Amino acid sequence: MPEVAQYRGTGKRKTSIARVILRPGDGATWINGRTIEEYFPRATHRTILLAPLKIAEAEGTYDLRVRVEGGGPSGQAGAIRHGIARALVEADPELRTALKREGFLTRDARIVERKKAGLHKARKAPQFSKR
Repeated sequence: MPEVAQYRGTGKRKTSIARVILRPGDGATWINGRTIEEYFPRATHRTILLAPLKIAEAEGTYDLRVRVEGGGPSGQAGAIRHGIARALVEADPELRTALKREGFLTRDARIVERKKAGLHKARKAPQFSKR
């Protein structure tokens, strides 16, 4: 059996990490054992994660297999988008400029700031009382 071409990309966003595998196919999606509609019921998240394929005009030409963990739905969608973009560049280096221009290859490094001792949240101070 011949080895089928596959392209890998690791995407990260907030505390989510997505391992993405692109294989030439008919556009089937598999995210943690579920379809894209089951895993992301909200259309916004589906739009976010499929954006790199739209830019590359590769919708329906790759099968998508994703393992994603950590964070919530928005972070996971962003991580998958990042992973798909990286895998597309591995598949076709010509797409790099188009994907980079859209900002899909940039790791969004914003994460939640840790809570500091003596404060309510990371920066929220206790209420000041003069008396």
